[in-house]
Amino acid sequence: MIEIKNLYHQYPDGTLALKGIDFVIHDGEFLLICGPNGSGKTTLIRLISGLLEPTSGAVSVNGLGHSDTKKLLGSLMGMVFQDPESQIVGETVREDVAFGPENLGLSKEEINQRVAWALHVMGLEDLADKPCYLLSGGEKRRVTIAGVLAMKPRIILFDEPFSYLDYPGVQEVLRHLIRLHSEGHTLVITTHDVEKVIAHVNRLAVIFRGELKALGTPEETVTDLPRFGIRPPCYVLLGTKKISWLNE
Repeated sequence: MIEIKNLYHQYPDGTLALKGIDFVIHDGEFLLICGPNGSGKTTLIRLISGLLEPTSGAVSVNGLGHSDTKKLLGSLMGMVFQDPESQIVGETVREDVAFGPENLGLSKEEINQRVAWALHVMGLEDLADKPCYLLSGGEKRRVTIAGVLAMKPRIILFDEPFSYLDYPGVQEVLRHLIRLHSEGHTLVITTHDVEKVIAHVNRLAVIFRGELKALGTPEETVTDLPRFGIRPPCYVLLGTKKISWLNE
């Protein structure tokens, strides 16, 4: 699905954020990109989304590069940002969810159908006409996910999706992530706090100082996490079986 080839990215101030990243994200996979703050994981996910251009190397989706297919990739892939406030542009929930489909140039009928479907999927129908500034943190996160879903992408990227959320909010968003994955979406999320989601992902990619240090299943990689400044989940520290934040 997504192929990352020898990816480098250097910022204008000279900071080399990524150094030769190489790996493949499979169709239908739930991938966690983890690393300490400043490791380069947000840079990586922005390069995957096409928001940044690599200094060298390439990212391709279904064999298509970003530079030639931005419009097509926009329908294949959507991104949910770390701060929902930076992504919400509509005055009401309904208006915000409609923003993406409107920019795809769809008919009014198709837009209305997609908005109604996305609101239903994310449990936002009762909040459709509520002003976005009155929403809770968890509700705002659900609105941003609904806005991406309304564009019907196969791949959804999440940058630190649990930021600014309390425990119930984390559980609420996690349930939606698990459901989206079960419905066939490819999910890629970044976080430094693996505890909240590691019980549900297929693989982990560990980024440290701009380099890919480990890639594999949770069982294969979890004991390496402390070496790269990442706190392992409690079930590893306690020597117990894998534990979900949903208490499953």
